[in-house]
This record gives sequence, structure tokens and C-alpha cells, in this order.
Amino acid sequence: MKFGVLVFPGSNCDRDVLYVTRDLLQQPTRMVWHEETDISDLDVVIIPGGFSYGDYLRCGAIARFSPVMQATIEHANKGKLVLGICNGFQVLTEAGLLPGALVRNRDLHFICDRVPLRVERTDTAWTQFYQKGEVITLPIAHGEGNYYADADTLARLEDNGQVLFRYESENPNGSLNNIAGICNQKGNVLGMMPHPERASDKMLGGTDGLKLFEALLKVAATV
Repeated sequence: MKFGVLVFPGSNCDRDVLYVTRDLLQQPTRMVWHEETDISDLDVVIIPGGFSYGDYLRCGAIARFSPVMQATIEHANKGKLVLGICNGFQVLTEAGLLPGALVRNRDLHFICDRVPLRVERTDTAWTQFYQKGEVITLPIAHGEGNYYADADTLARLEDNGQVLFRYESENPNGSLNNIAGICNQKGNVLGMMPHPERASDKMLGGTDGLKLFEALLKVAATV
């Protein structure tokens, strides 16, 4: 399985993701500059955290117009896998690949912490190595991680089972319905505010995030 990690001016978690896919999982991975238009060689596109284009206007608002994001939309529409982490989640909502928006945290403060998450579904490419209802711990680091959507959109997300991760016990940022991560209806696009790549190596104190990446190798084996 070949991974591609998008790199925008302002990305700062791209190397973290590269370490997981290339070094820990030993999968071919290439860094994809934001001006590229051909990503046809990739199986999985990962939009990492950071501050794409300095987060001017709104988080992810400029990145959505980049050439590589137009290619990523086509990649997703073909049913291929796309993962957006933190700023990547924001980019996915701005690009229309996921519904809703990420707005300022409830207390208007940047949050850097480790939080418990509840896994809502295990029948997706992303979550198949977890147990339904399992509580995992992942780091967060964001100032605009408050998930918002109108009532009809929230209802559709819940009815379709598109919420894959929720904040457990305490909501750190005010996200509606404690939403920490959602997928599209097809299930091939996932956006999440917590950082699984920062919880994939024992040296960092936990490996709860590694299962998400390992699950994709099983997908590749069955294709």
C-alpha cells in the first residue's frame, strides 16, 4: 500500500505521519507538495496537522483551493482512502469532502492534551482493529477543534453512523455531540481532530493510534 502525505506551507505534522507509515509500518510513502496534481500512484492520501497557508481567512480555507486538493477530491470520489488529521480535518470540511465545520474552541484557548475517545464503529477500514465502545487515548493540539453542523446535518451523521470517534467523559472543545472524528457516507474519507500518529510509538507513551494505520494494511491485503 502506498501512502502520500500532503505538504502545505505551514504543515508541521507531516514528518510525524511519514515516520508512522514509512518507518513503523515500512510502507512506501512519499511527501506530496501542495502544487502537485498527479497522485494517481497513491492508495491513501493523508492530510496532516499544522497551519496550512498560515490558517489565514479560516483554518483550511486556502488549502482547499490548492492543486493537490483538487486531485485529492478526485481520489476520494474514486473510493480511495483519505485521512485528514487536525488541520487536515479542517481542510476536508472546507473542501466539502466532509460535512460541517471546525470553529474556535469553546473557551477560545489552544488546547494541547491527551484525551480519551470512544470508538463508535468497527466495521470501517479505519476502525476494524478496535472494539466497539473501546476507549482509547490520543493527543490533541488545536485552537479550532469545535465541531459544528446544523441540526439536520447532525441528524444525518448520527442516522448514517458517520461518527467514528467521540470524546469520552469530558468534551475539551465544545464539539456538538462530543464529535471527535467523522467519515463520509461511503466510509473512505475520515476526518479527526485527535492525532493518531502521535500515539503510534511506545517511545511516546502509547500506541492506541497505531491500530488505525495498521488496519489499512489489512484493507490492502484484501483488495
